[in-house]
Amino acid sequence: MEELKNNGGAKQFIVIRVGEEQYGIDIKYVDNIIHMCSITRVPKVALYVKGVINVRGEVIPVMDIRTKMGLMEAEYTKNTRIVIVKSEQQGFVGLIVDAVKEVVTLEVDGIEKVSYDNKSGKTMFVTGVGKHQGSLISVLDLNEILTE
Repeated sequence: MEELKNNGGAKQFIVIRVGEEQYGIDIKYVDNIIHMCSITRVPKVALYVKGVINVRGEVIPVMDIRTKMGLMEAEYTKNTRIVIVKSEQQGFVGLIVDAVKEVVTLEVDGIEKVSYDNKSGKTMFVTGVGKHQGSLISVLDLNEILTE
């Protein structure tokens, strides 16, 4: 259980898979992970917003992270999950991901910041890249993902 402690120089991330890439979501923002369920459609919302779900009596908007990132939509499988995150601005939001893999601890100094050109106008959903057991994990910027 020593690994689960959040010491000063390390952070824990839930590793998700979207397409062929692995992404990390800071565990402090993750409220729940649920299996794919029935989503109630909502009219006149952005294409990436799939609708709302009811979790423990709370209505939570759900967005498809693939669509938001500009990837092709994919069929939902038995591995598809909804990761419910809590943000200060939007409250609870469900993110549809292809799979949830594991919880990893990354050293904060080992996460390399991603720099990009602001002039391109392209939104970046990744704040940095960390290494875990030989594979790269892109750290998601939830504020960018959750903004309209």
